[in-house]
Amino acid sequence: MRFAERMQRLKVETAFEMMAKAKQLEAEGKKIIHLEIGEPDFDTPANIKEAAKKALDAGQTHYGPSAGTPAHRKAIAEYYSKHIGVGYGPENVVVTPGAKPIMSFAITALLEEGDECLVPDPGFPIYQSMVKFNGGVPVPLPLREENDFRLDVRELKSKITKKTKLIIINSPHNPTGGILTKEDLKAVADIAVNNNIPVLADEIYDRMIYEGTFESIAQFDGMKDLAVILNGYSKTYAMTGWRVGYGLMPKELVEHMAQLMTNINSCTCTFAQSACIEALQGPQDAVTDMMTEFKKRRDFVVERINRIPKLSCTRPAGAFYVFVNIKQTGMDSRTFTDFLLNDCGICALAGANFGAQGEGYVRFSYANTIDNLREACDRIEKTLATR
Repeated sequence: MRFAERMQRLKVETAFEMMAKAKQLEAEGKKIIHLEIGEPDFDTPANIKEAAKKALDAGQTHYGPSAGTPAHRKAIAEYYSKHIGVGYGPENVVVTPGAKPIMSFAITALLEEGDECLVPDPGFPIYQSMVKFNGGVPVPLPLREENDFRLDVRELKSKITKKTKLIIINSPHNPTGGILTKEDLKAVADIAVNNNIPVLADEIYDRMIYEGTFESIAQFDGMKDLAVILNGYSKTYAMTGWRVGYGLMPKELVEHMAQLMTNINSCTCTFAQSACIEALQGPQDAVTDMMTEFKKRRDFVVERINRIPKLSCTRPAGAFYVFVNIKQTGMDSRTFTDFLLNDCGICALAGANFGAQGEGYVRFSYANTIDNLREACDRIEKTLATR
């Protein structure tokens, strides 16, 4: 069988690759502590599950509109308008099976062969993967620890060319937990507006901030016409398996996204969309409780890692990851994750998987219990001391 050349441009998401290796070791009897997957270890709130059950009983098991059910699109527009103070309507919303299609559809719709797209480095690996798959050229935008893993606006400006057709930002950020300030976002918005460049803003961790308030690039003048906001329910409501995401964008892009949905997915699960309306409009106590627990874990793991010789990490402002500096160990990031898995029984992700700037770091997800986080750190400290 002959495959299209473009298939060589796709990369797998390394979290799932590492998890498969860990599962194999577990099948052989080894106890593995999982710190690799970006998934809350909480159950979906009961009110959301109940809404799905009621929708099933009401017969919501058939095709729906490609862009999402009217009630769901309206609920998203109202939520986001209230959340960030920008007046979105249902006509600005597309609902997709998970949030990744918003990313891939935006890239498909906006990039021609050879067009450049600025991507955060380190950053979510699928950004570069989908840009390359669609024939675009990813241009890395370095995020450095000495700058709290925020972008350097002057560096961003220097990378803008006539071929730049899209800028991707992610705040709160995966894998570092860094957050772009309001000033950072305003500077990006000014560059985008002055050059008429769309911005894909991945805001999937918008509710996962430990101090301060969330800031969206959509709030700035001119950005409602240029911003593609990516969001969903997986992280905030522990709904990773439900596969429902959404995007807010200019109306003309909605039409193209809906066409892509029709051709590729038909529609998003109808009864799940009813559950998502409940997620947005129902009680938020479970979200608050989850974030309280995540903050405890963050504070614990940052303090504990910084007591391990040769390791260090900054305190993440959002999401649920720590990006651990391993440079003093003398190992590269992939060697270090192999060491963690095989010698310590800990599954984590190499920073190099997130881009060239991620080399020298390892991502730990603290979506795990404090007891397991404590044991993981104890194992690392003990095993490192014997090398």
